[in-house]
Amino acid sequence: MPIPHMAPPLILVSNDDGHFSEGIRSLSASLSGLGEIVVVAPEVEQSAASHAISLHRPLRIKEIRPSWYAVDGTPTDCAYLAVNHILRGRRPDLMVSGINHGPNLADDVTYSGTVAAAMEASMLGVPAIAISLATRKSFEFAEAARFAGAFARAALAQPLRPGMLLNVNIPAGPLRGYRVTRLGKHSYGFDVIEKVDPRGRKYYWIGGSEYEYQEIPGTDVHAVLKESLVSITPLHLDMTDEDARAEVEGWGVPGFAKA
Repeated sequence: MPIPHMAPPLILVSNDDGHFSEGIRSLSASLSGLGEIVVVAPEVEQSAASHAISLHRPLRIKEIRPSWYAVDGTPTDCAYLAVNHILRGRRPDLMVSGINHGPNLADDVTYSGTVAAAMEASMLGVPAIAISLATRKSFEFAEAARFAGAFARAALAQPLRPGMLLNVNIPAGPLRGYRVTRLGKHSYGFDVIEKVDPRGRKYYWIGGSEYEYQEIPGTDVHAVLKESLVSITPLHLDMTDEDARAEVEGWGVPGFAKA
């Protein structure tokens, strides 16, 4: 009896730095031997776009070359259009977002367009991985891409849960290993810089220039910054605070009955 032909895995690739970035080129190259690669990424940089989606304007898709598309929208738009339009009828086996120019550790996941693209794919039932190069100086992507390719290969060898979402941060330099972690705690400070434009109007830059993190073992921040390990943090979208839920149950609201 003939052995049935198995189609190669379909891998969707995106990011928030733009379709032209070195990070996404390195990532795509590292995944090229694992299956069919389709890139759908923003036309321009969309760093810190978080999970914004474009509901009040039309979007345009430009095919840069075969299987490589640019969208004039957010990372979330890219993932949504990729799954529901560009690849309609062909569910990706895996979505990989990155490689981001800079870390996405701890609370960064709430701001990150890289994570948001993976999160949108996850919400649509596609297992997804967000990958970031955790440095702010020299961006050498070779080692990060090598790990990304190896990790994607390991993921594709598993019976992946629909909607699984993993956040991966890779330190710069030679890699000494990896650790499965939880989100840590850090801060960039809380600066607001006030200036005046040539017409005398005030304007503001937000975002601190100082960086501090808590050295909590088992967290992504500790693994990457203290131990120079790759961090792999599983995420989920159920943000229900069960402790607070139990607390609020006992409040009682005057004049209203609790159902």
